[in-house]
Amino acid sequence: MAQDILINWAPQETRVAVVEQGAVQEVHLERTLERGLVGNIYLGKVSRVLPGMQSAFIDIGLDRAAFLHVADLMPNIAAKHATPRERSPGDPKQAETGQEGTQPPTPARVLAPNPVLPIERQIFEGQALMVQVLKDPIGTKGARLTAQISIAGRLLVFLPQDNHIGVSQKIPPAQREALRQRVLRLVTPGDGQPSGGFILRTNAEDASDEELTEDVAYLRKTWLRIKEAATRLPAPSLLHEDLNLMQRVLRDLVSADTQSIRIDSREQFGQMQAFAREFMPDTLGKLQLYAGERPIFDLFNIDEEIARALGRRVDLKSGGYLVIDQTEALTTVDVNTGGFVGARNFDDTVFRTNLEAAQAIARQLRLRNLGGIVIVDFIDMTREEHREAVLTEFRKQLARDRVKTMIGGFSQLGLVEMTRKRTRESLAHMLSEPCAACGGKGSVKTPRSVCYDILREILREARAFNPREFRVVASPQVVELFLDEESQHLAGLSDFIGKPISLQSEGRMTQEQYDIVLL
Repeated sequence: MAQDILINWAPQETRVAVVEQGAVQEVHLERTLERGLVGNIYLGKVSRVLPGMQSAFIDIGLDRAAFLHVADLMPNIAAKHATPRERSPGDPKQAETGQEGTQPPTPARVLAPNPVLPIERQIFEGQALMVQVLKDPIGTKGARLTAQISIAGRLLVFLPQDNHIGVSQKIPPAQREALRQRVLRLVTPGDGQPSGGFILRTNAEDASDEELTEDVAYLRKTWLRIKEAATRLPAPSLLHEDLNLMQRVLRDLVSADTQSIRIDSREQFGQMQAFAREFMPDTLGKLQLYAGERPIFDLFNIDEEIARALGRRVDLKSGGYLVIDQTEALTTVDVNTGGFVGARNFDDTVFRTNLEAAQAIARQLRLRNLGGIVIVDFIDMTREEHREAVLTEFRKQLARDRVKTMIGGFSQLGLVEMTRKRTRESLAHMLSEPCAACGGKGSVKTPRSVCYDILREILREARAFNPREFRVVASPQVVELFLDEESQHLAGLSDFIGKPISLQSEGRMTQEQYDIVLL
């Protein structure tokens, strides 16, 4: 199905929408201040080796040194400064002739790290070392590093320091060996090409030889650029930054069905052209600079779609509706007929509502990027042919998803269970946070319930302490109820404990919040 990709760029945020037949199918966001370092490759400098912890601190140019454990060491491209046993006292920076007569600094050869050896016998302070970020810095902890470099493509992961050909464990075992042999045939290096290992990703299960070959070429070219940068940049330096969202659009989202990729920033348009020209020339002709007066996302009311995607209820054109609830463990989708009365009888009404719901649910899973276990409660259908038709339509719509999905049949309770691979945070998790008043529950205690909580708490405090007075600080709704309908109960408790109880309204408190001050 023909699709268009719209890119809205701003210094603080990049937003991407995939549109098919005028309807938004996917939304991707990346915020400048929230973009992590995972996947970035640095030429770091060993600042300290800790034999007792079998680890080292590596300076990669951040505020805090990063952490490298001995288990994450392996042979890798190394640094610009030679090791002590390679360096001669009178010639600290020897050079060797590079290609085309250039004279780059000598790429130092790191002593090939061996996980069996103690870390102090593998690296030393001051050494330059190529490393990759495994985990972003958190709080007072620095980034976690590995020297085992891997570069992800759309279909393959390149392992430049390995010669192994692997296949994702999520691909059925019966297909793995055939896929491994196919990849092995395609990745045999030619003249001047780097060797290395590859892992076939799950979404490459049905890829063509041409698509795999293009991904291999992209990954090898990327690795050659990283190696070249390691020979000319000082430590610490960033050698390779994981692709930004706009570059990932060209790598991951563009397909044969893509008609156009429109972007509203002239500067970013030029950068995307340069990236496409070097790595993905087939996408170059689809790039377009959008210069219209209306914001690009207004073309298909994308902002309104995003706002609706944060709600629980999704209205169907027939008058039915979906209720989508996302929990920690799974997502539930409930289908309801609503006001749909267009069919001749009730069975047909239910069937048509479920058919429309199957299409809408598949789209909402993509739009909201809901992953993990999904339970769908279609409206009960009495006829078997209706159930089979709804399942067939649901499977057909899910087959359009670029993310791997698995679906079962109707359970004994009439539920459909399915899974969708988690690729990133859901749209709701990226754009919203739990309500400060209800903590994500979707409801709060009534003012009367809070009043009774306060009365019980005062009684507990009176048994443990002997203050002159109790002062209740609570929301205006709770204080108003104490002054009106619950005044008799408050006065009765005051008489029982023999202490005065005063009230103080605090407008900044939520309905459930309160404080009891002992005076």
